[in-house]
Amino acid sequence: MPSDSTPAPILETERIVDQMERAFEGDAWHGCSISEILADIPAEVAALRPQPDAHSIWEIVLHTTVWQRTVRQRLQGRPIASLPDEEDWPRVTDASPSAWAEAVRDLRAEYELLRTEALQWSDSDLGETTEGQRYTVYEMLQGVIQHNLYHAGQIAILKKAARGESR
Repeated sequence: MPSDSTPAPILETERIVDQMERAFEGDAWHGCSISEILADIPAEVAALRPQPDAHSIWEIVLHTTVWQRTVRQRLQGRPIASLPDEEDWPRVTDASPSAWAEAVRDLRAEYELLRTEALQWSDSDLGETTEGQRYTVYEMLQGVIQHNLYHAGQIAILKKAARGESR
């Protein structure tokens, strides 16, 4: 006699959100998530520029926060085509430990809002575009995951450089 306890199929949206969670919070296939990398970085290290032509860890965190928010707003139908440089790469105006803690909290808050938004989309809607966008919902969600991982790698390298580590 067949069992009624057949598990429900995993939805593609759930798979995407799982990857968002792994990239941001942990258990990522590649190594440390963005949250794990940021966990022990003090404000003075976050503000350093160990490579003169590169952004600081802090600037990367602000930039990543902006793109969590921008993708969420695009998914909600706000027709944001591009961002001016000063919005895309906000400047650090207060380098205090409390401002750094706030920047990391803001990054997490925007991630959580985006995660919640992503769960609102059905699999059948993943191929759709939202107002004023050329990318599909699927491409935007996958893109923000890729963006987070790209910048997590940069942060990890800058963190090692600030500590004088070569490997």
